[in-house]
Amino acid sequence: MRYDFNKIEEKWQKYWAENQTFQASNSSDKPKYYVLDMFPYPSGAGLHVGHPLGYIASDIYARFKRHKGFNVLHPQGYDSFGLPAEQYAIQTGQHPALTTEKNINRYREQLDKIGFSFDWSREVRTSNPEYYKWTQWIFIQLFESWYDQEAEKSRPISELIELFAAEGNSRVNAACDDDIEEFSASDWNGFSEEEKQRILLKYRLTYLAETEVNWCPQLGTVLANDEIVNGVSERGGYPVIRKKMTQWSMRISAFAERLLQDLNKIDWTESLKESQRNWIGKSVGAQVEFKIMNTEEKFEVFTTRPDTIFGVTFMTLAPEHDLVKKITSEEQKAEVEAYIEATAKRSERDRMADVKTISGVFTGAYAEHPFTKEPVPIWIGDYVLAGYGTGAVMAVPCGDQRDYDFAKHFDLPIHNIFKNADISEEAHAGKEGTVIANSDFLSGLEYKEALNKVILELEKTGQGYGKTNYRLRDAVFSRQRYWGEPFPVYYVNGMPQMIELEHLPLRLPEVEKYLPTETGEPPLGNATDWAWDTENHEVVSNDKIDHQTIFPLELNTMPGWAGSSWYLFRYMDPHNDGEFVSEEAQKYWENVDLYIGGSEHATGHLLYSRFWTKFLHDRGYLTVEEPFKKLINQGMILGTSAFVYRLEGENVFVSKNQINGNSVQPIHADVSLVNSSDELDIEGFKNWRPEFQDAKFLTEDGKYVVGREVEKMSKSKYNVVNPDDICEDYGADTLRMYEMFLGPLEQAKPWNTAGITGVHNFLKKLWKLYHNGDEFSVSDEKASADSLKTLHKTIKKVTEDIENFSFNTSVSTFMICVNELTAQKCSSREVLEPLAILIAPYAPHIAEELYSKLGNTESVVFAEYPVFDEKFLVESKKNYPVSFNGKMRFTMELPLDMSKDEIEKAILDDERTKNQLEGSTPKKVIVVPGKIVNIVV
Repeated sequence: MRYDFNKIEEKWQKYWAENQTFQASNSSDKPKYYVLDMFPYPSGAGLHVGHPLGYIASDIYARFKRHKGFNVLHPQGYDSFGLPAEQYAIQTGQHPALTTEKNINRYREQLDKIGFSFDWSREVRTSNPEYYKWTQWIFIQLFESWYDQEAEKSRPISELIELFAAEGNSRVNAACDDDIEEFSASDWNGFSEEEKQRILLKYRLTYLAETEVNWCPQLGTVLANDEIVNGVSERGGYPVIRKKMTQWSMRISAFAERLLQDLNKIDWTESLKESQRNWIGKSVGAQVEFKIMNTEEKFEVFTTRPDTIFGVTFMTLAPEHDLVKKITSEEQKAEVEAYIEATAKRSERDRMADVKTISGVFTGAYAEHPFTKEPVPIWIGDYVLAGYGTGAVMAVPCGDQRDYDFAKHFDLPIHNIFKNADISEEAHAGKEGTVIANSDFLSGLEYKEALNKVILELEKTGQGYGKTNYRLRDAVFSRQRYWGEPFPVYYVNGMPQMIELEHLPLRLPEVEKYLPTETGEPPLGNATDWAWDTENHEVVSNDKIDHQTIFPLELNTMPGWAGSSWYLFRYMDPHNDGEFVSEEAQKYWENVDLYIGGSEHATGHLLYSRFWTKFLHDRGYLTVEEPFKKLINQGMILGTSAFVYRLEGENVFVSKNQINGNSVQPIHADVSLVNSSDELDIEGFKNWRPEFQDAKFLTEDGKYVVGREVEKMSKSKYNVVNPDDICEDYGADTLRMYEMFLGPLEQAKPWNTAGITGVHNFLKKLWKLYHNGDEFSVSDEKASADSLKTLHKTIKKVTEDIENFSFNTSVSTFMICVNELTAQKCSSREVLEPLAILIAPYAPHIAEELYSKLGNTESVVFAEYPVFDEKFLVESKKNYPVSFNGKMRFTMELPLDMSKDEIEKAILDDERTKNQLEGSTPKKVIVVPGKIVNIVV
C-alpha cells in the first residue's frame, strides 16, 4: 500500500479539529505542563520554512508530555497590533483590521497544515477589544500604584495618599521623579486637588514625562531602540532623530534589582541571562554635585570611580542635556547648536556602539571642582546620553580610555593620579593593586579604601553621596500610531484621568487617515468622535467637549509590547469577561513551564513581561513572580540565496565561473528558478524580472551557473521556501522531521531542499515496515530478541534526546531503528505499536494512521509512552572469535550462559573447525568465556 501522505495528513488534521483533541482543561487529576511559543506577528508574507522551527520543537515536547500523562496547555494566538499593518493601511487606505484578519487567516491555514497540537479554543488576538480591555486595565493598575523601595514592592496609590496626609513625604522611600520637593502633612492637606494630582504623577508606576525619544518623521511615530538599525527605521529604512516629547512612561527602573536577582531563579541560558544583566547594568559608586562657575546652576554626575575625582580635567554633558543651552557662551553658541543638530540624527544605539569616532564641542562654561575649587571646562560629546545616568560625565582621562582618547584628540590636560602607572600611551583602568597619588587626602590609599573615604568626604561636605545605579531606564510607553491599544485616559485641565473598568474597553475609533494630523498630532487626532462623556460614560463627538463633563481623550496608543507582556496569563482563562485571569486558573497553571522563541527578544519583550508579572504579583493579581520557568532560544533557519552576475554598465550576465576579475554586480535571483545543480532557468528569470527580458547570458556548455550564499531567509533576498510547497510535495511529517534533522535547535543552520528526500524516504520505509505489499501486515507473534533490543535502545535514546531538546539526534536514532527492524524482517505488534507511539511527537500524522490500523480506536495522542526496559539491552549471546595457533579464522555466536566445556564441544563440533583441523587432534583448547577461543594444533 502506497504511503499517501496528503490523504493521511488531511484526514487526521480534520479529526483533531472535529474532536478538539488538544483542548486543555483547567482542572485535572494529571500534573499540569504549560508549553508556549513566542507570540507570532501575522505578516502579509505568511510563513516561510524558517518560522515553524520553534513551533515544531515545542509541539514535539507538548505531545511528549501528553504521552507521559500530563495535562498540557499548548495555546496559540496573534500579536496583531503593530506598525506593518498600519504602514500598509497608509499606502492602500485599507483598514488595518482587514489586512490583519486576512494575514491571520493565512497564518492559521499554514499552521494547521503542519499538524501542530495547539489548543485553538484559547486563541487570543491583541487587537480584539475583548483582549485589550485587560491591557487597558493593567495600565490603570500601574497608574494607581507606586513603588515602595523599603518594602521592595508595588503598593496602591491610595496608601501613598494616606501617608502624605498623615506625615508628608520626608520619610517616604519611593521610586519617583528626581525633582521631588519635600512637603509636610499640613502642606499636603493644603494643596489643591490639581497640585496633589501633579505630585502623585511623579510617583505613579506609569506617568507622563518629557523624554528624549527616537522620532521617525516619515513614519510619524516614536520607535523603540530595537526598531532602529544603523540610524534608520527597521520598517522602511527612514531616518530617525532624537526629539523631546511628552510621553507615557513605565517605571521599570524601580524593579531593576529584582529583575537582576531573580534571574538566578529561572532556567534560562547563561548567555540570555547575561544579556539582561548587561541591559540592567548595575553599578555601585557615588553621585557627585558640580556647580557651574559664575551661575546659580549645578548638575550631578554618577561615577563608579569617585576615588579618581582629583584626576578630573574636563566634564562632558550629553548634547541634549537641559543645561547646555543655558550655559553655552555666546562665542561657542553657533558651534554647539550645529553639533546638537547633527547629534539629533543619530540613534542612541549608534552613539553607544560607535567607539571609534571622537567628536565634541566646548561650551565655553566651567564647573567648579568639589574639592580643589579649580575651574573644569565643560564640553558636550555624543558618547554621553541624556537618558543614561544624569547625562553628564566627569572625565578622568588618566583612568578611562574613552576620556583619554577625547583628551588627546582635543589636546586637553591629562593628570596622572596613579602611583607608578605609565599613562604615556593609554589610560590605566585597573582597580586592584592601584594606589592613588596626587590626590590630596586620598594619596597613598588603595582603590577600595579611597572609594569609601571619598564618599564619606562628599557626604560630609554635602557635595555627593554613595549610590547604586542601573543602566536600565524607564520604558517610553507612548506611540504616535493608530493601530495600537487606546489609552483609557481623558484629560481634565491637562491632568490624566482613568476610565473605570466597567466602561472598558475603550475601543479604537474609526479615522479617515492613518497619518498624523496636519498640526502634528498622532493619527487619533483625525478621529471626529474621540471625547469622553463622564456622565454617560461613553465616547462622543469632539464638538461636545466642554471641559465640564466632556473631555478630550489621549491621542497616543500603546506600544507593541503592551499586549505581549501578559498574554501568557490570558491563555489560562481567555473567555473570562470579569477578570483578566481567574484565581483558580492562575493557581492551576501558575506560569509557563517551557517557552521557546528567538533571542532577539532578550532585552525587550522578556524584560517587560518579567516587569509586568512582578507588578501584578505585588498587587495580588498573580501568585508567581516570574512568567517563564524554562526558556530556549531556537536558532535561525538560513536561506541559500542564488546570485546572477551582471557586468558593470552592461545588460550582460556572466556565469559564476566566468567572472575572472571582471567588475560585476551580484543580483539576487529567485531560488525557485534554480535547480539542484545550481543552473538558472534563464527564460524563467527573464520573465520574472521584465527589466532583464533583453539581457544576454554567457553560459558554460549551454548552462548558466549561479553563485550561492547562505543568508537570512527573507522575501527581499528571494531565498524564501514556502512550507505549503514542502507539505504538498513531501508531507508535513517530512517537514517536521527534516527541520529537526538539520541540526541542534539552538544553532543557525542553512536550509537545503535537496536534503529533504532522505527524510521522506525514511518515512516511506517506516510505512513499509507495517505493510507487506498492499496489505497491512502486523502479527501478534512474539518479537525476536534482536527486535526488542532495537526497540528499547531507541526508546532510551529518543527519550533522553527529547528531555535534552536534542531533536536532531532523535531523527537519526529513528532512521537507525527502522533500518535495523527492516533487516530483521520485524512485523511484531510487540515492537511496532510502541514504535508508532514513540515517533508520534515528531511525525504525528503517519503515527495516527499506523496506530489506527493497529486496531486502536482512540487517538495516539493519549497513548501511554513506551517504557524503557534495560533487560532487553543485556547481551545474551557472544560472537566468539575462534583462532587456530593464535590466528583468527572465523566467528561463532554462542549463548553467554554456556560453560567452558559446552563452548569447547560446540566449537569442536562445528564443520569449520573440522576443516581447519583436517583430521588431526588439537593439543589444547583454550576457552575464555565471554571473550575468545584458541585451538592449539
